Amino acid sequence: MTQTTWQGRCHCGFVRFAVVADIDHVRLCNCSVCHQRGALTFRVRDAALSLQTPLDQLNLYEWGSGTAKDYFCPRCGILPFRRPSAPTAQERAMGVEPFDGWAVNTRCLTGFDPDSVPVRRIAGRDIALD
Repeated sequence: MTQTTWQGRCHCGFVRFAVVADIDHVRLCNCSVCHQRGALTFRVRDAALSLQTPLDQLNLYEWGSGTAKDYFCPRCGILPFRRPSAPTAQERAMGVEPFDGWAVNTRCLTGFDPDSVPVRRIAGRDIALD
């Protein structure tokens, strides 16, 4: 696998970051917030994301189980990355392991074409919250 360093930013450029990843798919979740947001994400481990804008300068939104952390630009409102939620009891019963990393909005990566990789559909609306 070839690791590429992607430069990322929000729409206005206030939020800047870099991510090192071999993006072989994007995730499309159909839960209520992801459906309306329209982000196509790819998960990376903590060390793969390099923030150039400190998290304390972004807006934070927590919903549902309260374990996900959605970070937004305070100026343009774009979500460039998020901390995924912890697996619910239902997901743990299905074998879903906790993920300690980031879900990067691939639509915020300069030069990356989300149409160039397969879409992995996530049935978020079917997951019962604890």
